[in-house]
Amino acid sequence: MRPIDALARALSDGRVLTDPDVIDSYARDRTFVSPGKPLGVVLAASRDDVVTTLRWATEHRVPVVPRGGGTGLAGAATAGDGALILSLARMKAIRELSPADEIAVVEPGVITADLDRAAREHGLMYAPDPSSYEISTIGGNLATNAGGLRCVKYGVTRDSALGLEVVLADGRILNTGRRTMKGVTGYDLTGLFVGSEGTLGVITAATVRLRRVPERPPATFAAEFGSLRDAGAAVAAIMAAGCQPSLMELIDRATLEAINDLRNFGLEAGTIAMLIGQSDASDNEAVVARMERLCLDNGASFVAVSSSPQESEELIGLRRLAYDAKERLGACLVEDVCVPRSVLPDMIEAIEAAAVRHGVKICTVAHAGDGNLHPVFIFDRGMIEPPAEVWAAADDVFTHALELGGTLTGEHGVGVLKKRWLALEAGPVAQELQQGIKAVFDPLGLLNPGKAI
Repeated sequence: MRPIDALARALSDGRVLTDPDVIDSYARDRTFVSPGKPLGVVLAASRDDVVTTLRWATEHRVPVVPRGGGTGLAGAATAGDGALILSLARMKAIRELSPADEIAVVEPGVITADLDRAAREHGLMYAPDPSSYEISTIGGNLATNAGGLRCVKYGVTRDSALGLEVVLADGRILNTGRRTMKGVTGYDLTGLFVGSEGTLGVITAATVRLRRVPERPPATFAAEFGSLRDAGAAVAAIMAAGCQPSLMELIDRATLEAINDLRNFGLEAGTIAMLIGQSDASDNEAVVARMERLCLDNGASFVAVSSSPQESEELIGLRRLAYDAKERLGACLVEDVCVPRSVLPDMIEAIEAAAVRHGVKICTVAHAGDGNLHPVFIFDRGMIEPPAEVWAAADDVFTHALELGGTLTGEHGVGVLKKRWLALEAGPVAQELQQGIKAVFDPLGLLNPGKAI
């Protein structure tokens, strides 16, 4: 009898999948990274399923790859040879939603947008909104510390995570954090697990902060520019003026062309960059008018301002189409460097220069208000990995981001794609300490091995 058969008997019927064709559909994320040959898949439906699975994995020394919606862009959910995939997508319960305390307790398989919709029934919202919010899960967002379009005002996932229920590698249950808005008892284990990419434990529930829905529907503008540097300068001016946008997104020409091919919105020949901004302040129309003026002062050729919530959604919808539009161009190496806002124009120029230098097509969008850029390197489909010129261009981009005081990843995580550059940012002391932390929580090295650190 195979050891995995014992696991199947310990769980409910149908929880364990071993058909190779079925397993393959769970073994990868949205990257080009090729998986190995996993042992099987567990479709966990409860915390007890996770406990049973991890106890079995510890007993049999089987590596475990936790998985949410499979929307990750760093290869963190890619399964290797002999690994057991632990899918949490069926754990979809919103255990509690408290309008009085402005919190929710949710399981990891809850879709991000579904939590936001549930909160809005009570006049609240869940602030983090990655572009994949309609298909990504809360568990995956926590594992990667996902950002999103609203993070310029409301922060990334960690800023909304108050406490966690975590199953450790040996099956023990750990509760971290609190239900209160403040709390400084002991080390911040919640913050440690958020962004750990499933390498320290498996999150089975989270207590997250909710916020009041703004009094008025947000006002939105879209500004067209003849150069990326002018658009970057407009971002810097808007942030320096204290406008506090709730969203500030930059889209380059290559991405605009891809979006226009997917959904014709009348892209003008002279538009090299588009800046989409939004305010959800009580005086949002006045704030957007101020941002419009700053765009015009910094070289915008045209600025459109929404006149209704529907028009706002249409403008934001263009930005949310960016990744799907780029996927139609070929295979994608999706990156997300982050730099100080003051050097955003310099980073934009460095990306453009790398594309020309190496003859690589790079489409860039950015959460410009917080300096988080997403250069997407396009290459031919069917290749096992990007060609040498793509890696060379990526190396130039990452190296320059670090030289500007930035970081390798603002929200996607390290996974396997960024590990080749990790030492450049972390340094030997930080890497040694992170390996030591990993050893405390996962002494056998079974949780998502080879990822993040």
